[in-house]
Amino acid sequence: MPDRLPPLTALRAFDAAARHMSFAKAAEELHVTPAALSFQIKSLEQHLGQPLFRRLNRAVELTEAGRALAPGAAEGFRALSAAWQQARRLTNDTNLTVTAGPGFTAKWLAPRLYDFARAHPEIELKFSASLRMMDFDRDGIDVAIRFGQGDDDGLCSLPLSREWVTPVMTPELAQRYPTPESLREAPFIFDDSISFLTPPCDWPAWFRAVGIDFAPAQGAHFSQADHAVDAALSGMGVVLGRRSMVVTDLHEGRLVAPYGIAVESRAGFRFLCPLGTEDRPQVRAFREWILAEIEKTSYVSDALTIIPVEDVPPA
Repeated sequence: MPDRLPPLTALRAFDAAARHMSFAKAAEELHVTPAALSFQIKSLEQHLGQPLFRRLNRAVELTEAGRALAPGAAEGFRALSAAWQQARRLTNDTNLTVTAGPGFTAKWLAPRLYDFARAHPEIELKFSASLRMMDFDRDGIDVAIRFGQGDDDGLCSLPLSREWVTPVMTPELAQRYPTPESLREAPFIFDDSISFLTPPCDWPAWFRAVGIDFAPAQGAHFSQADHAVDAALSGMGVVLGRRSMVVTDLHEGRLVAPYGIAVESRAGFRFLCPLGTEDRPQVRAFREWILAEIEKTSYVSDALTIIPVEDVPPA
């Protein structure tokens, strides 16, 4: 058959040589001798009926046919590798790889992971704290915890919690600013990690929610939510704390939310995994655990009057 594909080993040898533009480096990658690699490429050229490389004195370069074949060969091996890794993960009920943002990891997830590990010693948990958009197959991810108003088409998506914001500070600082009106004079901390939200859930929106027309202009700005909360914990000032970032510190008394009013955004956290993997034992165990952990601190939300951002008076 003229369209019959050549042997996979020959294509693999060509792909490695085309990426390195060196037979020696390709042979080293594939753990074969340069002579064995050269033989595989010659057999591929015979199968095709024309050369794929020009052999120079101390280098090689692709022919026109080689340039035509190289991108497809590289993409084919990437796809094959991803499919193989996905198939292997589906047969493994003990490994679980999770990704979440650095702030959520530091302030909510990391303090609780010991409890998950203790309850599920059979699961080997790997974690990646990153905001980078990851590919579940390419990056070997089983579960992603993501915040926003994103499109989750093609994934199993479970809402975890809506995010509200409310002023939080140390108990000592709260004594100096007992009312929302007195808060005008406080040192402000700005968490710029949620500046993308629409409608905005920022200091002006919160002040409008409590009937005060005020927009603080001065203060320290932080691009990471956990850094902003750490600044508040140090007594530096008052931060408009996000639920996920401050609930542990509120629960344990390091921070207080003295005014009882929170503004809830349209965005929230979601538990994401590829469709069809949601009932794998380790994925199901992690999902049930995270929902139970969220429920443990639900009383913090119950103690607040939560105003949807849509109901906040416009500026």
